[in-house]
Amino acid sequence: MKLLAKIICLMLWAICVAEDCKELPPRKNTEILTGSWPDHTYPEGTEAIYKCRPGYRSLGNIVMVCRKGEWVALNPLKKCQKRPCGHPGDTPFGYFSLIGGNVFEYGVKAVYTCNEGYQLLGEINYRECDTDGWTNDIPICEVVKCLPVKPPENGKIISGAMEPDREYYFGQVVRFACNSGYKIEGDNEMHCSEDGVWSKEKPKCVEISCKSPDVIHGSPISQKIIYKENERFQYKCNMGYEYSERGDSVCTESGWHPLPSCEEKTCNVPYIPNGVYSPLRIKHRTGDEIRYQCINGFYPATRGNIAKCTSTGWIPAPRCSLRPCDYPDIKHGGLYYESMRRPYFPVPVGKHFSYYCDEPFETPSGSYWDYIHCTQDGWSPAVPCLRKCYFHYLANGYNENNGRKFVQGNTVEVSCHPGYSLPKEQTTVTCTENGWSPTPRCIRVKTCSKSSIDIKNGFISESQYTYALNKQAKYQCKLGYITADGETSGSITCRKNGWSAQPTCIKSCDMPVFKNARAKNNITWFKLNDTLDYECHDGYESNTGSTTSSIVCGDNGWSDLPVCYERECELPKIDVHLLPDPKKDQYKVGEVLKFSCKLGFTRVGPNSVQCYHFGLSPDLPTCKEQVQSCGPPPELLNGNVKEKTKEEYRHSEVVEYYCNPKFLLKGPNKIQCVDGAWTTLPVCIEEESTCGEIPELEHGYSELSSPPYYYGDSVEFNCSESFTMIGHRSITCIHGVWTQLPQCVATDQLKKCKSPNSIVIVENLTSKKEFDHNSTMRYRCRGKGERLHAVCINGRWDPEVTCSMAQIQLCPPPPQIPNSRNMTTTLNYQDGEKVSLLCQENYLIKEGEEITCKDGRWQSIPHCVEKIPCSQPPQIEHGTINSSRSSQESYAHGTKLSYTCEYGFWLSEENEITCYMGKWSSPPQCEETDCLSLPSFENAKPMGEKKDSYKSGEQVTYTCATNYKMDGPSTVTCINSRWTGRPTCRDTSCVDPPSVKNAHIVSRQMSKYASGERVRYECRSPYEMFGDEEVMCVNGNWTEPPQCKDSTGKCGPPPPIDNGDTTSFPLSVYAPDSSVEYKCQDLYQLEGNKRITCRNGQWSDPPKCLHACVISPEIMEKYNITFKWAAKQKLYSRTGEPVEFVCRSGYHLSPNSHALRTTCQDGKLEYPTCVKRY
Repeated sequence: MKLLAKIICLMLWAICVAEDCKELPPRKNTEILTGSWPDHTYPEGTEAIYKCRPGYRSLGNIVMVCRKGEWVALNPLKKCQKRPCGHPGDTPFGYFSLIGGNVFEYGVKAVYTCNEGYQLLGEINYRECDTDGWTNDIPICEVVKCLPVKPPENGKIISGAMEPDREYYFGQVVRFACNSGYKIEGDNEMHCSEDGVWSKEKPKCVEISCKSPDVIHGSPISQKIIYKENERFQYKCNMGYEYSERGDSVCTESGWHPLPSCEEKTCNVPYIPNGVYSPLRIKHRTGDEIRYQCINGFYPATRGNIAKCTSTGWIPAPRCSLRPCDYPDIKHGGLYYESMRRPYFPVPVGKHFSYYCDEPFETPSGSYWDYIHCTQDGWSPAVPCLRKCYFHYLANGYNENNGRKFVQGNTVEVSCHPGYSLPKEQTTVTCTENGWSPTPRCIRVKTCSKSSIDIKNGFISESQYTYALNKQAKYQCKLGYITADGETSGSITCRKNGWSAQPTCIKSCDMPVFKNARAKNNITWFKLNDTLDYECHDGYESNTGSTTSSIVCGDNGWSDLPVCYERECELPKIDVHLLPDPKKDQYKVGEVLKFSCKLGFTRVGPNSVQCYHFGLSPDLPTCKEQVQSCGPPPELLNGNVKEKTKEEYRHSEVVEYYCNPKFLLKGPNKIQCVDGAWTTLPVCIEEESTCGEIPELEHGYSELSSPPYYYGDSVEFNCSESFTMIGHRSITCIHGVWTQLPQCVATDQLKKCKSPNSIVIVENLTSKKEFDHNSTMRYRCRGKGERLHAVCINGRWDPEVTCSMAQIQLCPPPPQIPNSRNMTTTLNYQDGEKVSLLCQENYLIKEGEEITCKDGRWQSIPHCVEKIPCSQPPQIEHGTINSSRSSQESYAHGTKLSYTCEYGFWLSEENEITCYMGKWSSPPQCEETDCLSLPSFENAKPMGEKKDSYKSGEQVTYTCATNYKMDGPSTVTCINSRWTGRPTCRDTSCVDPPSVKNAHIVSRQMSKYASGERVRYECRSPYEMFGDEEVMCVNGNWTEPPQCKDSTGKCGPPPPIDNGDTTSFPLSVYAPDSSVEYKCQDLYQLEGNKRITCRNGQWSDPPKCLHACVISPEIMEKYNITFKWAAKQKLYSRTGEPVEFVCRSGYHLSPNSHALRTTCQDGKLEYPTCVKRY
């Protein structure tokens, strides 16, 4: 009863508390109220459900509930949010920006803008995020284009050229150039701008020309007003002026070069050592004169003391020479009439006096009197009297010069009898001022006796008993004995202290005769107790079962015979299900043993093995009832699999590998899946050797590339037109050498193949008995059904047509050679295939790095031998080894060590030695670097004091005697005990000035003229001088002399010619019968006589320079032709030269065309015309 009362109370309380909602549920702008709401009030607990307006979304429904008279949201966080649209999409060559927000949601607009140089395709440039996503397609930006461009008249487009009438894209640049003889007017390039308009106007090509220039202080010789390109303008300078550079100027694209100009002729300010001159001026013009005076002790070198400025410099050259000669001091002689002549001294240069010599002296000419001359260098000869020496009887010596006379400075070689010598062991005597030095006499020297020689097992092979100093005694060893250096005979030398050594003959053994074996070193003779190591040939072993052995040289010869016996392989215990063929107990080296499994079993391993000197290899197979498959093949470092890989491979499936360029494959190039496991991977080793330039292919060409070329790099070739390639199209770099080149054979010279013999049935045989190159023949052999084919390659069938089908034998998998890297494989190899091997670490491969499959067996099996270290390296005299190791350590195979010599010594050879298989290579030697006596050279003497020795690198400079000039280097250098360099002195003086007809010499005449001295001429009346009035001695030769001729009929400058010039500098006036020579510019052909002559005041007709023909790619493209032989872009042909063309591919010669072979005539060619084939 109490419970019921409580329930009623609660219900009454709830009715009293609950309150209705008197308004419709509220709604936001983004929301839509669902359902019908006709009433004005809604009871407590009523739910209002909302959905989002289009373009908005929420996660789940939005619900409001009437509570206590108010609408309350069940989940206040649930709202209607703008619907996202995702990325609007990028447009190539453009970008977009957002308007109305910064995220991709309802109401946002993406406005697109194109990059510079691009424009919108269409009018709509935006996308809006709508209720269904983005409106419109993504706008497209296309590149701005400019109108097509044609080359200017007389010009061409050299870069950026496109097909005619093709538009250009924004940014593209077009460059122009003019044809030969024309130049650009305007800019030589323009580009397509962002608004589709060319950046500049197209330039013009105007003909290159130059107006006749004004020449200040000169006048033109050529009379033309306008000149074309490469034409020359010749001019002459006014009196007193000379060309600044040259007497002509060339019309170029940039104007005249060089610019014609004349500058005033002047002379340099005179330099007169030991003299002064007046007047002093800054500039001396032509015709100016100076007067000079010499200081005490010097006098003018020429007559008078006035010099004149001429077009060739000062005439005569102002110079001061030493004062004349004082009275001569003649040692061992004197002047004739001494008392009468002494008062007239000193005397000028050029004077000479007779003199005499006292006995036993004579003059250099060999008489008792001669002349002594006063020269600028003093008295000549410098030593007037020379000592005479006579060679008399020579005791204890050979005297070929008995009674002969020698003079001071002569040296004579002296030969003494055996046992005798000159003092101090000299071999020559010299005639000096005081007589012979040393006195020619032969004195007894030390000798050696035959009786003091003690020789065992040998004998002296000469009958002589006494030996002089440095003489040799020869000895011979008995049979079976040799000298210490391995010879059957030797020699010893007589020294001051006796014999150099006692002869030795030691017991020896010759190289024995081997049977199935070979020596392990190259020694050819052996001493007592020496050991000879030898090794057996492959497949053989010694009687102890070893492949190596040794014998010892004893008193009775070799301890044993070096013999090896044939080795055999035993068949080990094999799988019971494995069937060998043939089955034997023993197999000889080289024999192949094949295997198969019993029915129901699968072979796991190789199907055959071979017997080698180290046993059967590879390992024998087994037989299994079930075999496993393999996963993907393993990756190869620096290499790849040839074909696309799979996820699963069946038992016995094969995968082939190749190495990357620069890497060499070692081991089998294929691996095989064997019962769930792959056989051993090969190895890719970097190959350091590279190939040089690509070889040239006659009548062919290759792709453009440049070295270096690494291992495996290939280059492809093509043949020139009308030639056919024979052989592989490409060559490959293998171990630093290119493989064989193909051949390019003229197509019309290709050989045909003859029809095969009667045992072959040709299925496509026609009536012809020959087949053209590259034609295919299908055939079968009589009595056989197999159909074969062969291709005719330049007269030979490929493959060879034969019906004697030899059965091709396969080789077993390659062997696992002892101490080589693991290369397990189960694959067989075809005849001719090779496998490259690699030894284990610290082992060296010998007898080649490859094995070859031939006639079903592996041939030329190499060895992997252990690398033997070297002991301490050899010491050398006066040198040390550059090594920090202690003397107790050994050095690994391949170690290189270098030597350094002590100060004062140098290495005569390469300074390195190398350890190879336990032996060091031969060490270098340290030789002294000092040089001894100086070398002598004719008319040259060394400067400074002479020394006994000179250090390496030290230089000595030589100077020439008077009137001699150094021709080339003046120094010698001591380089490691040898003098290098050879100073040469050349006579620079002149004698006898040239004789000029109708002229005489007015300057002082001398018997000899120093280089730089001049001689002046004057013409006899009524002749006129043509040329320079002076000649000058220049290094032993006179300059060109003038001519004195009748002035009637003289000529002016030679006439100018187009594209040519005279070979000599033009003069203002030429004598009658004078001639000048012309030459043409490069590639121009001279027509006419190249030399013209002045006769009766007129020049003979000058030659012409005919134009060259210029053949450009544009011209050849116009006529659809190309060069037959030349692979150049531009060809110049001289007049008269033939040029041969061929039609371009796809074209043939027009019926109305000129011939394909034509000739250049004065810059013009008749071009052939080719038209397109249809």
